[in-house]
Amino acid sequence: MALFTASQNHFLAHEPGLNRFRVVRAQQHMLLLDHPKTKTANRATRLAESLSHVLNLHLHPTSHKPLDLLSVHEEKHSTPTMSPRENISEKWREIQGFSDWEEILDPLDPWLRREIVKYGEFAQATYDAFDYDSFSEYCGSCRYNRSKLFERLGLDKNGYTVTRYIYAMSHVELPHWLERSHVADTWSKDSNWMGFVGVSDDEETRRVGRRDIVVAWRGTVAPCEWYEDFQRKLDPIGHGDAKVEHGFQSIYRSKSEATRYNKSSASEQVMKEVTRLVKFYKEEKGEEVSITITGHSLGGALALLNAYEAATTFLDLPISVISFGAPRVGNIAFKEELHQMGVKLLRVVVKQDWVPKMPGLLFNERLKMFDELTGLEWVYTHVGAELELDVHSSPYLKGGLNLVGFHSLETYLHLIDGYLSSETLFRSEARRDVALVNKSCDMLVDELRIPHSWYQLANKGLVCNAHGRWVKPERDPDDIPSHACQVYNDHLGIVM
Repeated sequence: MALFTASQNHFLAHEPGLNRFRVVRAQQHMLLLDHPKTKTANRATRLAESLSHVLNLHLHPTSHKPLDLLSVHEEKHSTPTMSPRENISEKWREIQGFSDWEEILDPLDPWLRREIVKYGEFAQATYDAFDYDSFSEYCGSCRYNRSKLFERLGLDKNGYTVTRYIYAMSHVELPHWLERSHVADTWSKDSNWMGFVGVSDDEETRRVGRRDIVVAWRGTVAPCEWYEDFQRKLDPIGHGDAKVEHGFQSIYRSKSEATRYNKSSASEQVMKEVTRLVKFYKEEKGEEVSITITGHSLGGALALLNAYEAATTFLDLPISVISFGAPRVGNIAFKEELHQMGVKLLRVVVKQDWVPKMPGLLFNERLKMFDELTGLEWVYTHVGAELELDVHSSPYLKGGLNLVGFHSLETYLHLIDGYLSSETLFRSEARRDVALVNKSCDMLVDELRIPHSWYQLANKGLVCNAHGRWVKPERDPDDIPSHACQVYNDHLGIVM
């Protein structure tokens, strides 16, 4: 159906103040007008009223430039950034994918949308709290203590407690994003903070209908720099024909007695903590327990490896993965094993993002028949249900080619918040703050006047001391990575 007639298109084309946001609103009104129940009404009158509202321009008092999109954005400044948190205790199995999310992805169930955003924000926390500063002696660590993480990042209202941090290393040649600090005396020369394990508190447990153990994996700092390094070969996993990408496996399982934080692998760290939580809540307290694993980019790949291991360990627990912009991880046999083990995976992808197309740009699940006929085991394949988003659906986002912006997790979360279905436009009730999109990229239209890549420490981490010198500040003692504390608490079995 054509959304505008020729005369309407002519009118819109000659209205200099009409921007993309107004066009979208106009399209929404046109769809309403074309509804069968509306056709019998006075369409001319309704059209005039709709266009009058759409073209109600707000002009800057001095420049007389249209500020419609900016005005709409500013009108939301006094509204909450979160949708109401509904009680999903009666529907949690459907939300977690027991039916593979059939009939609730398109259109997207609003309760599911809220949960996807929640887990996506856990994944985003692994970026926001990561120390990227190569001149910092703590480069590669988390900036905050576990007990402070959610409070410092504004996630304390989600109702989860962080119980353990995860550290990883790799035995493959490290790409740029894992290069060590420029400082010789650093907290660790081998390891990087890669995420955390958390668990829902009592109130959140009642809301979601079970005790939810969450694992969040960090992705890459600069995704465009490393994917070629992780397309080498597929390595066996388990005892069958399942194989996974060599580089992902190395990060998940590498360890060394010579290191401080990776005497045990990321795999061993996360499974030890999840096992402890399952034993306490399920076996000792008799509660219903689920495991939800999330991650973006590389973190999504690690989440899938984590889910595979968890499914082989906990045969009777519901295990779900919600990944964002994740690459392919393994071959068809790996996919089939995950399916047989009952792991539920929801992959959120942006149509314009190239990372989910890797590895296996040419040899992937589309060649399944070829793989079966030839016996080849190196064909990469995606796993699970897919929710595809489109950058062009949002009036707030720029056009053009922006690989970093397309892959940014904040772009994903913005698009999810505005997604209704594949057949409808960006929802006007979207609550999440649009400014977050530009935290580490330049994706928002210029009319919004949001600086690009604005998320950073004040003065890039320097502070002025009592003598007027600009220096690197000392970290709060609680926020300094403490290997001795971790070893001591591991020995006692204390929640960290």
